[in-house]
Amino acid sequence: TPIVKFSLFMQILLSGIYNLDSANKSCEAVFDSELLTLQSEGHVIIGGLFPLHYLAPDCNSFLNRQYALFSFDFRAFRWMMTMVFAVEEINRDLSLLPGVKLGYRLLDSCDQVHTSLQSVLSLVSGCLAGSPVSYFATCTCLTNKKMYPSFLRTVPSDLFQVRGLVQLVTFLGWNWVGTIGTTDDYSHYGIQAFIHEFSKYGGCVAFHVTIPKGPSVAQVRSMADRLQSSTARVVVVFATEGQLVELFSELSQRNVTGIQWVASEAWVTASLLTSTEFHNLLEGTVGFSFPGVYIPRLKEFLQSVRPSSQPGMELVNVFWEELFDCKLKYGTHEESVGFVKKECSGFEDLNGTVVNGYTDVSQVRISYNVYKATYAISHALHRLLKCDPQKQTCELRTFTSTEPPCCFDCLPCADGEISNQSESTECIKCPQYYWSDLKKVKCVAGVEEFLSFSDTMGIILVTLTILGVSLTAVITTVFHCFRSTPIVKANNSEISFLLLAALKLCFLCSLVFIGQPSVWTCRLRQAAFGVSFVLCLSCLLVKTIVVLLAFRTNTPHSKALRLFGPIQQRVLILCTTVPQVCLCAGWLVAAPPFPFRNPDYQIVLECREPWPPGFYLVLGYIGLLAFLCLLLAFLGRKLPDTFNEAKLISFSMLIFCAVWICFIPAYVSSPGKFTVAVEIFAILASSFGLLLCIFMPKCYIILFKPERNVKKAMSVKFVK
Repeated sequence: TPIVKFSLFMQILLSGIYNLDSANKSCEAVFDSELLTLQSEGHVIIGGLFPLHYLAPDCNSFLNRQYALFSFDFRAFRWMMTMVFAVEEINRDLSLLPGVKLGYRLLDSCDQVHTSLQSVLSLVSGCLAGSPVSYFATCTCLTNKKMYPSFLRTVPSDLFQVRGLVQLVTFLGWNWVGTIGTTDDYSHYGIQAFIHEFSKYGGCVAFHVTIPKGPSVAQVRSMADRLQSSTARVVVVFATEGQLVELFSELSQRNVTGIQWVASEAWVTASLLTSTEFHNLLEGTVGFSFPGVYIPRLKEFLQSVRPSSQPGMELVNVFWEELFDCKLKYGTHEESVGFVKKECSGFEDLNGTVVNGYTDVSQVRISYNVYKATYAISHALHRLLKCDPQKQTCELRTFTSTEPPCCFDCLPCADGEISNQSESTECIKCPQYYWSDLKKVKCVAGVEEFLSFSDTMGIILVTLTILGVSLTAVITTVFHCFRSTPIVKANNSEISFLLLAALKLCFLCSLVFIGQPSVWTCRLRQAAFGVSFVLCLSCLLVKTIVVLLAFRTNTPHSKALRLFGPIQQRVLILCTTVPQVCLCAGWLVAAPPFPFRNPDYQIVLECREPWPPGFYLVLGYIGLLAFLCLLLAFLGRKLPDTFNEAKLISFSMLIFCAVWICFIPAYVSSPGKFTVAVEIFAILASSFGLLLCIFMPKCYIILFKPERNVKKAMSVKFVK
């Protein structure tokens, strides 16, 4: 079985790192060619990096400082053992990864870039490496998915912490503060975000101190002088505890008090800084931390840890020697010249030893992030392996020339293809009118789909169609009953009735698009749509020309009006409609649309058009007539207010053009039956636009303002 490796990375890998002096004996062993590890074999190996040794300074400097005794970070070792605890807990869970045993390979980064990179390279040298999952990297820079596309984390971004700190500081009235940071990205981006947010609330930063990598004695004293000389008594600090020990020790030696420290989550709960040396300095420190939780059985597991001479237990042995200040027979530490440690038995009482950083698990925070990260990887494996021995199949197995022979990519089959063999190298295409099921393991009969009269969408569209036809019939009745009134006569009643009849056809033609496609509906739908709309636009074109001629000539019996009488108007309507009729007839004879079963996931019953340009020519001719109507109506926009036929036509044409311009991209991009629904909606929307804009104002005057339905109002501006 090929070994699969997933990396559980820590914050230090993606942040700025201190340089570690090789004179530090506590970390010296980590720089050997063979890295110290804590490991256990399994089908799947999860890698992890933990800063077991925070960066202590040169042992020849600050020899009497208390922080020099804390080169081994017991809290970080608790993080590491929490991952071991989570892995063993997952292996005991028969429902999460049945038949798959998780292993681990855990390394000490020693809080140093080169060691971290060396550890990472050893983790990802196997067949497959997954995305890094961080339990401690809160830097806002890592939210950039373009730069870090595969980076994941179980800890929130510093953006939320910064907002909380700014609100806390400003709420307490601390508008004059200093800031302390380091050279790493965590500190740099955190301080930068804090200053940016703080300035929005009117706050000012008195000073900023940057702790360099491996500061000298003179640099530490200079930083302490800067803090003491400032008038700002509130200091916001973004750093880790190991980076602050030297500065805090210097301030403690000077007996500095009266500074209100505002801590970032990286050190606000650090047990390293809880020693009595720092009590007077750090008393009253405030800050935000992650919510503490209780992990059942974790404490018992941590207290059961014991050293061993077995391979893969080296880091546990280091922990044991550091904790009890002794030397194991099979240990890893080299004794210093002139100093001999007592020998460890390996059976020292861990339960009676008080080590806050390791055994205090009443309210764990970072440990819980490690716990969640381990389970996140396990659940990802669960989805990857499908956690069912009978269904652990790889649909399509592909190999890459740049990877070892044991490496391959497991890809899903394409839609309409299946794979019923484990780790197959090719997929099987389903027969026509059959489709692959959701799991891509068998072919199933496709489901026929079309816009039926019983669909919710079909019912809505039919209802709108009936409403349009009924409204048109009502308006026709009103115009017929009042056909002798001036407003009906002035609007050319003959053309008005023809326009109403054409609009009724426009509404009715939408019904041909609904229902299961047949030979006659496929041939009729586009032809009926094209001819009925051209007839509407031809009537509007004639009405617009009549209005312009009536108000542009000086005499009521001008030559222009005589030349464009009723006969000429009928001829123009005929001449503009015949080309569309001929185009539709030629289209239906040469390349008629026909019913077609589109073998998609759901077999769509649709009308296939063997010559697509036919539809766009029909639509284009409609667009040409609409543009002419809009242009002529726009020229007549300044006619007398009461006779607003040109204005109504202009507005109706704007709605018409907007609907059909939006129709084209929606029609092309809509799948299946929604293509038909989009066209029906465009037909109904444009038909309602023409009907309501042109005829509703006239009906309003006829029925509710009869005093305006007089001949005088048709020729001059009516005064109420």
